[in-house]
Amino acid sequence: MKLTKYLVKNFRSVRDSGWIEVDSVTSLIGVNESGKTNLLVPLWKLNPARDGEIRPTEDYPKTMFGEIRQAPASYWFIAADFDLEDALTVELAELAGLQRAEARTVRVWRNFAGGYAVQFPFHSGKIGVLSADVISELGRTIQDLSAQSGQKQEEPWKVATIDALTLEQKALQGGKEYLDLGAIKKLSTAIAKLVPAAPPKLSALVPRLQQLVEQAEGWVKTAEKPLPGQIQEVHDKVLESLPTFVYYSNYGNLDSEIYLPHVVENLEREKSQTLGAKEAAKARTLRVLFKFVKLSPKEILELGQEVKADQVNAKEIEAVSDKKRERAILLQSAGATLTQRFRDWWKQGDYRFRFDADGNHFRIWVADDRRPAEIELESRSTGLQWFLSFYLVFLVESEGDHNDAILLLDEPGLSLHPLAQRDLSDFFANLSVNNQLIFTTHSPFLIDADHLDRVRKVYVDDNGETVASPNLRQGAGKGSQGGASYAVYSALNMNMSESLLLGCVPIVVEGPSDQHLLTMIKLLLIGGGRITPTRELVFPPGGGTKTIRITSGILTGRDDHLPVVLLDSDAAGARMVKELQTSMYAAEPKKVLQTDAYLSGLTGSEVEDLIPSSFYAEAVDKIERRPDVLFADTVAAGAPIVPQVEAWAKAHGIQMIDGWKVDVARRVKQLGLTRGLAAFDSVLVASWVKLFSEFIELSEPK
Repeated sequence: MKLTKYLVKNFRSVRDSGWIEVDSVTSLIGVNESGKTNLLVPLWKLNPARDGEIRPTEDYPKTMFGEIRQAPASYWFIAADFDLEDALTVELAELAGLQRAEARTVRVWRNFAGGYAVQFPFHSGKIGVLSADVISELGRTIQDLSAQSGQKQEEPWKVATIDALTLEQKALQGGKEYLDLGAIKKLSTAIAKLVPAAPPKLSALVPRLQQLVEQAEGWVKTAEKPLPGQIQEVHDKVLESLPTFVYYSNYGNLDSEIYLPHVVENLEREKSQTLGAKEAAKARTLRVLFKFVKLSPKEILELGQEVKADQVNAKEIEAVSDKKRERAILLQSAGATLTQRFRDWWKQGDYRFRFDADGNHFRIWVADDRRPAEIELESRSTGLQWFLSFYLVFLVESEGDHNDAILLLDEPGLSLHPLAQRDLSDFFANLSVNNQLIFTTHSPFLIDADHLDRVRKVYVDDNGETVASPNLRQGAGKGSQGGASYAVYSALNMNMSESLLLGCVPIVVEGPSDQHLLTMIKLLLIGGGRITPTRELVFPPGGGTKTIRITSGILTGRDDHLPVVLLDSDAAGARMVKELQTSMYAAEPKKVLQTDAYLSGLTGSEVEDLIPSSFYAEAVDKIERRPDVLFADTVAAGAPIVPQVEAWAKAHGIQMIDGWKVDVARRVKQLGLTRGLAAFDSVLVASWVKLFSEFIELSEPK
């Protein structure tokens, strides 16, 4: 019975540390060499759809190679917990004598020899016999023997028997909660040896000991009962219902030109599993392609045979011509089928496929609306090749061989455009309705920021073991391990940026320090009722004067209105003002602003000069506490502040770190928001109001 819902709940292998929880869609993120692939491959080999045998040189851990090689059945390779559908839960509960809650989850182990074991992790039963029951029964027997009077000749035997039983009882006290089969058998044998070979005929003591012997034999039978997962019917039913795992990496892409004799040969070799990994992957994709378009490579090859030299006659020529015409019609129909089905979910272009056969050669040609001239598949983007191959293997085979399979994707869509990766991420969500999916990635475009609970960070711990944790900060301090979180941060930033910029007013500034300072001013002015913008003002940094033009172009927006730009009045800013006003902003030069216009009597200013020099100096001194002479004691009002900080640092031998302006800006923002608008001079506040009023006015559509 194949299942519609048989989901992996968690899994672990000999190569990783701890159980890894997974969801209907799970993304494993990690830096290179963190072990992401080593998580997928063992899970695939728990029950591979095809070509997934355990290989010693590939799958045995190198540190344990010798031990495992000697006894592969003694070492477990992979284990996984599965949540079962209701129908199978009921069936297994009846077969195993379990409550339904106990049969809802099943654990399947596979060892390096390929053998399986089945467990029910929520089964309340224990292995063996409860020690407390044994101790209690020994105590009752000792008490009964002590209370009864035996025959005179039995007295030495009675004392020795009570002493022996007392020793057995004491040995069990404080030990394991349950006694396993070996311990019970040992105890049963010891008790049986206490029975005399020729007891007195009228003995009242020996029958009581024989009762204990019979009880011990019952314990042995109890301990010999198999656990639910060891019952043959249960074991077979679980393995029969186990879903297959399909593993796919990027080396199964289709080639544009296919040599049919090789295809026929490789498909036969694929059945016998004599192909290498890369060749097998390509053979699989070709097999699915021909199956999808309902073509047989052998038939296509035979239909294209030329007239034999010794059979050149009108009848033979007509027969060969008919076969070639039939082949052309089959290929045309197959191309139309692929075109129609593929365009239903590929959103990056309206592609048309055509299949062509020339003798022994089979080719795939591609065209689209922007490039109507046909080009061989291999000459199109690697992303299109990957998507087409992925489509064939997963979407097509999921309807057949991969029905209800669990899909394992290793670095999917690396060659795809970011928008296509977004489409792929959405496709994964749709695919998970019928197929659970686990994939590895580096790309933030494949991480769903709305479902970070589905992300697992993969890293190598201090013991050299691979860990996959839902805590995305875990392992962040271990060298490059923190880099794995960068993809998540990027996904969050993109998600936030899209929602933030939509409907907001962007004011492009040079750097992140400007962003912090202007955000502080905005919040102070709004809080003090000095400005009332109808839309949110945001300050995306342009990355310096060299890239301001690019940033402004990107942020032009859906309404084609150029954003306002605020630049420093230093030399670099002045050059950029001139360049923008004579090119991109030639029609709207007033949208390019400079800081000097809002600071009376100051030239060469920067955004930092919109903050009082004493206030800025206080923030610098709170961060740079090393010199004896504080910056606040040397700062001069009426001059640009940034050059003064740099001169002070140089004079006192302070090496300012890269990005120091950002750190100071954060400190200024914190201080300013804590103290409020009243902490700033009214003349300066008026210049702030003037600047922000122009932001608002210039951003309104004309």
